[in-house]
Amino acid sequence: MRVAPTEAEKKLWWHLRRRLTVQSTHFRRQVQLGSYIVDFASHDARLIIEVDGGQHAEMLDADARRTAFLEAEGYRVLRFWNNDVLGNIDGVLEVIQRAITTTPTPNPSPQGGGEQI
Repeated sequence: MRVAPTEAEKKLWWHLRRRLTVQSTHFRRQVQLGSYIVDFASHDARLIIEVDGGQHAEMLDADARRTAFLEAEGYRVLRFWNNDVLGNIDGVLEVIQRAITTTPTPNPSPQGGGEQI
């Protein structure tokens, strides 16, 4: 667990606490899930937000394993680059709000999505 958040994490945390307008959604910072510590998590919304620096461009396999574990635990994972949070916070918040207010389609779809017989 990091003691000091990055500038992007500080900015997003401020906005998650003060500007996100979805009722009954509460985010916690640096949450442990299994052997991982995620940047932000809403247990009610089953949503995890990760803010990634440039080093993550070289950690694609590790990030994919991490995401697979978190999704297996029933969470959706949103990843944003630091520069997106710092330069386009409104767009980032819009994506987060949309993720909270929309229900993902089950996989596989109960309607049978296009199988050929």
